[in-house]
Amino acid sequence: MLVNARDLSVGYGAGPVCAPVTLTVAPGEAIAVIGANGTGKSTLLRTVVGLQEPLAGTVDLLGAPADPRTVEFRAAVASVLGDDAFFPALTVTEHLRLVAYGHGVDDADGVVDDLVEEFGLTDRADALPSALSSGQRRRVLLAAAFARPRSLLVLDEPEQRLDSGMRNRLTDRLVEEREDGGAVLVATHDPVVVAGAATAVVLLHEDGIRHLAPEAGAAAIEAL
Repeated sequence: MLVNARDLSVGYGAGPVCAPVTLTVAPGEAIAVIGANGTGKSTLLRTVVGLQEPLAGTVDLLGAPADPRTVEFRAAVASVLGDDAFFPALTVTEHLRLVAYGHGVDDADGVVDDLVEEFGLTDRADALPSALSSGQRRRVLLAAAFARPRSLLVLDEPEQRLDSGMRNRLTDRLVEEREDGGAVLVATHDPVVVAGAATAVVLLHEDGIRHLAPEAGAAAIEAL
């Protein structure tokens, strides 16, 4: 089990932002976390990957409490959590190559070239982050997550600022991820991502936590 959360309460100070969450993520699974804005999706993901302390309950990542400082964590977990974290002096291609080289990817140049094309960045390959639109920056961050080895992929609303074609491409990528034995934990508002890629859904709701099948989760998003 890559993620094992039990009665996990998340929030700030003494105030939880949602009811306690119990969930697991195993290799070959893609778990979608859904809910209206403000129900705690981002806070839950940040707590799972060790960027926030839980208020109560437990969460293990890779069999131990999450610690982003460890070599094991950095080797196994790739995440895009909404922060535009770039090397400001590197172009798109240079940024992706640094990620790939840093993680010892075989044929790093070829992998990066394929990702630049796949994420529609060919015309911006030599641009600095400051010259990119918000949607282009989002695509670079997603490409960087796929440019490195990983056992667990954690994405916070990855569909933000993507057009419909790129959202469909991302959905296909997440399906490939789990079919290749990887694990995905994704917070999303996109019913296409949920119906197309998720194996199970966790709905954060003011009345409590609900576990849903992907089709029911996609319908729930439409009703939010």
